[in-house]
Amino acid sequence: MIDDTAAAVLRRLERRDALERESGAARAERLRQVTPDVGRFLHTLVLAAKPGSVVEVGTSGGYSTIWLATAARAVGASLVTLEMDPAKVRTARESLREAGVGETVTLLQEDAFVYLGRREEAIDFAFLDAEKEDYLAFYELLVPLLAGGGVLVADNLTSHAEELAGFRERALSDPRVSAVVVPIGRGELLAVRDSRRGGAGGAAGTIVS
Repeated sequence: MIDDTAAAVLRRLERRDALERESGAARAERLRQVTPDVGRFLHTLVLAAKPGSVVEVGTSGGYSTIWLATAARAVGASLVTLEMDPAKVRTARESLREAGVGETVTLLQEDAFVYLGRREEAIDFAFLDAEKEDYLAFYELLVPLLAGGGVLVADNLTSHAEELAGFRERALSDPRVSAVVVPIGRGELLAVRDSRRGGAGGAAGTIVS
């Protein structure tokens, strides 16, 4: 499902990410994107779940967004991605355009807490890759918004194991979801909302906290 155009942009972003890590670039300035296997994992999950709506919290340079967007385009899903850093928004916008998915993605330079706090439509698939100290707060916003059977994926569960211990415990013990940590990349939380607690999915889904 990844065409040559998108693949070329993904490779370019992978090279940039590797160079930034090797050169010791400041953490705030790096792309800090997911690993290629996690990108393919996200892509495959979207193809399998066939969501009507996808929301990404943390666009960075658009690497994971391209993986999500190519799958979203294939299944006819909408995709909203949120990023606050102006430089990363510019990089992402250009990357998405070059990958040919600019029209598939709604890229918002906006505080994700504000966006999620006002969103009324259910979310079928969410990907969380933001500042780790915000994960638990984002979790408590995202899970009530998930449609029945909706999917939440969160990055960095093993690479930031101590920092995300509370988040991990909350997700794995939450009766609203079935969750597991998948040992690929830097560790991915995969959680699925109880289908008996939410709506039928898509924009018309019922939100139940």
